Amino acid sequence: MYFTDRGIEELEKRRGEEEVSFAWLAEQLRTFVDLNPEFETPVERLATWIARLDDEDDDE
Repeated sequence: MYFTDRGIEELEKRRGEEEVSFAWLAEQLRTFVDLNPEFETPVERLATWIARLDDEDDDE
């Protein structure tokens, strides 16, 4: 188990039954980066990865 899995498991346990929109998620990510600018690159990569999940042409 990676250390980051603990946070993912906590998220699933505490909020796993909730439904949210991608607009809400995007706003939370913006707020997080505003408060923690050192995480801008990883958040950007995560957001881009999620946005492109259905892209068949993108092998990354």
